[in-house]
Amino acid sequence: MGSIIVGCQIAGAVALLLFGLGLIRDGVTQALGFRLKVVLGLGTRTGPRAFVAGLVTTLGLQSSTATALMVSSFVERDLIRTRMAQVAMLGANVGTALTAWCVTTGVAAVAPALLLLGYVMARRTRATHVGIGRALIGAGLMFLSLSLLSAATEPLREAPEVGAFLALLDKAWPVALIFAAGVAAVCSSSLAAVLLISSLALSPALTVVLVLGANLGGALPAVLANLPARAAARRVTVGNLVVRAVGCMAVLPFAGTIGPLLAGFPISGGLAVEVHLVFNILVAAAIWPSTGIISKAMCRLIVDEEQNHDQAPRWLDDEALNTPALALAGAAREALAIGDTVERMLVQARTAFRSDDPAPLAEVAELEARIDRRQQEVKTYLSRLGRDAGESERRRTIAILDYVINLEHIGDIIDKGLSPEVRQKIGLRLRFSDEGYHELDRMFLISLDTLRMAQTVFMTGDRDLARRLMELKVEIRNMERQSAQRHLIRLREGHAASLETSSLHLDILRDLKRINAHTVAVAHPILDEEGLLAESRLRHF
Repeated sequence: MGSIIVGCQIAGAVALLLFGLGLIRDGVTQALGFRLKVVLGLGTRTGPRAFVAGLVTTLGLQSSTATALMVSSFVERDLIRTRMAQVAMLGANVGTALTAWCVTTGVAAVAPALLLLGYVMARRTRATHVGIGRALIGAGLMFLSLSLLSAATEPLREAPEVGAFLALLDKAWPVALIFAAGVAAVCSSSLAAVLLISSLALSPALTVVLVLGANLGGALPAVLANLPARAAARRVTVGNLVVRAVGCMAVLPFAGTIGPLLAGFPISGGLAVEVHLVFNILVAAAIWPSTGIISKAMCRLIVDEEQNHDQAPRWLDDEALNTPALALAGAAREALAIGDTVERMLVQARTAFRSDDPAPLAEVAELEARIDRRQQEVKTYLSRLGRDAGESERRRTIAILDYVINLEHIGDIIDKGLSPEVRQKIGLRLRFSDEGYHELDRMFLISLDTLRMAQTVFMTGDRDLARRLMELKVEIRNMERQSAQRHLIRLREGHAASLETSSLHLDILRDLKRINAHTVAVAHPILDEEGLLAESRLRHF
């Protein structure tokens, strides 16, 4: 009976730890999600910046798995090169080790203060404040769980049965490695597994082996989550798993030497945390020069899927016209496909902007013609919808029409606005100032993420996400205004690069702002139906 109680206490403490980590991740994503994505997207032009971007993002999200999924989604959309993605994952692995060290540095005493402050912040109305509040509550719960975990594992340290089991593991390192990997995979967190290991009384050598297993298992959840993704995204997570596996196999034979050596130089947090940090730093240093080779190997191992070049509408079924619900579902799926094509256009425009290569722009005109054709087919299809449609179905019809029209306008802006502007930059060999370049690239990234969020809002009709999309419109407007003001300041200061690119800088800013305005429009009918949308921005006197 006592063992059952102890098991439940440990399981409860681990569950609280995972719940706290989840709150931190969700809260930081809500408060700083776009900023972290911008940091990750802009911070991958060079190896050192990619490493730091992965590390900072993981420290913010408290999860290397979340960082891996974010990085792989950027690779899938051609926003990050595969080699830079592997470097960013090395930084993410070091980031999760630093997180473990920060958690175990004796700051558990501040848990009540964090919970109180988080509760106060979470009751605010702004999404940023609510997100920070949730993250603080998660941090407080995580620190509290460590105290519970330490108290729950105390009986295990003196139990002879546990001592015998650990002695068996100490004599079978491969089994111990697999066991720890399984624990980390089930918890979906190498951090949780390492903290659990640090709470047990283990020999130095077994501690090293179990930490190696936790690192290996911590890479599995991202691989499993990316199974439905395209080959480009899977290469990132599989490559990270291979890197960790190679590191584990290289260190495992020397665990008996490394464990006592590191135990003699303890840092705050315990041996397990120390091993976790040193292992990831050494792996990052050893693998960094070979990330290009790993990327090429992943390309050979995971080949690209054959692209479907069929341009005909896939979801507009004439037989479904007499059943409005089915017809609207098909039209909505076709609208999402149009949105994906618009995203591809914007990605190609950004790629040409960053690389000074006009080749990606050749696809933009073709994609724009496809969008024009498809949106016309959606409009014609919905105009033939049966007269049996009810009021809710008519509203959905209007929402779909509005969305595809806005997508078509975005395609026009990219084709007739952004593409010529990027061609002008390339053709005249214009160079923006460093500040101006980063401001424009940040607007490109935010425009892409806003478009993806709009796709989700259109598909789900989620009111909270629609509200967040409207809040982003204000942030984007402020960002555009601030960028224009900073550009004018650089002009007054006589920056040569700003003088050469002045008109082009402001034109690109204007077009990206227009794109975001059309994108955010998807939230209007949802918020208007809930009575949350003001008719005018004018103040009443």
